[in-house]
Amino acid sequence: MRVLGIETSCDETAVAIVTDEGGRFVLEKNQLASQARIHAQYGGVVPEVAAREHAAIIFDLMEKGEIPRDGEGIDVVAVTAGPGLVPALRIGVELGKALAWAWGKPLVAVNHIEGHIYSVWFEKVTPSFPALCLLVSGGHTELIVMRGHGQYELLGMTRDDAAGEAFDKVAKLLGLAYPGGPEISRAALKGNPAAINFPRPMLESGDFDFSFSGLKTAVRVRREQFPEDTVEDVAASFQQAAIDTLVTKTLRAAQKIQPASVILSGGVSANKLLRETLHDQLMLEMPSATFHAPDLSLTGDNAAMIALAGLMKARRGEYVDPLTLVADPNMRLA
Repeated sequence: MRVLGIETSCDETAVAIVTDEGGRFVLEKNQLASQARIHAQYGGVVPEVAAREHAAIIFDLMEKGEIPRDGEGIDVVAVTAGPGLVPALRIGVELGKALAWAWGKPLVAVNHIEGHIYSVWFEKVTPSFPALCLLVSGGHTELIVMRGHGQYELLGMTRDDAAGEAFDKVAKLLGLAYPGGPEISRAALKGNPAAINFPRPMLESGDFDFSFSGLKTAVRVRREQFPEDTVEDVAASFQQAAIDTLVTKTLRAAQKIQPASVILSGGVSANKLLRETLHDQLMLEMPSATFHAPDLSLTGDNAAMIALAGLMKARRGEYVDPLTLVADPNMRLA
């Protein structure tokens, strides 16, 4: 099976082709265009601007990716239908619908979160079930139990800011560039993570939910009261607090679920300290569980993960009508 994936949920425009070769997933084509520089001037993503950029670049990406204009060799079209920014999502959804209709190919609507989870299935060793997934990105922070392909249970989620959003906002407070996650990590390398004892939110809440708004506020208050703190120390201390919170909650969930595998995915999974800390703590507390994180090139939004998630849905015959599919900004995992 050969699947074309289309991703336009936020500020990355992407197309990819993934092939199932006897259970081995091959990424044939993978094209991506980032709008980070465009949105940096606004300090965040502007939905209408993102949509215009998607429309302007997506056909060029298809040309660069050598996507056949007549759909020859493509078995399924998979497109991100949600969650995400409505104006941005609509560009990809309408393109996917048009191609599926014109080519006479089946169409699959992919949940963006499910795509991030499947980004680890490109690795040689894939997760076993049940799998516990910590999804950490600019728009989402969730703990999800995956009982099998297409079988999900939401354990916990952020009640306010996502972790990636908090990284971006703290970076702005510190005068660092957008997107803030990589900038925080770079600054933290030169700082002392124990310099400031920032709060670890909701560690005693008794559930698996997260909250990062208070941590962001704590950074702002600290900057106002102690302007002499170095940017590096604040960045390192904030990063440590955020990672401690994520790792502690995930390990508690793992103790309850007793998963065979633990998955770390989403844009923030590129954070080296988060990867290392979660892996090392998991190996100490649950050495029988395997740890999985995507290749760094697949941590952010991309079409490869959408094509692979779409392939898995196509295997189950979960197709949608190209005449009725609409973008759903609040789309949830089934």
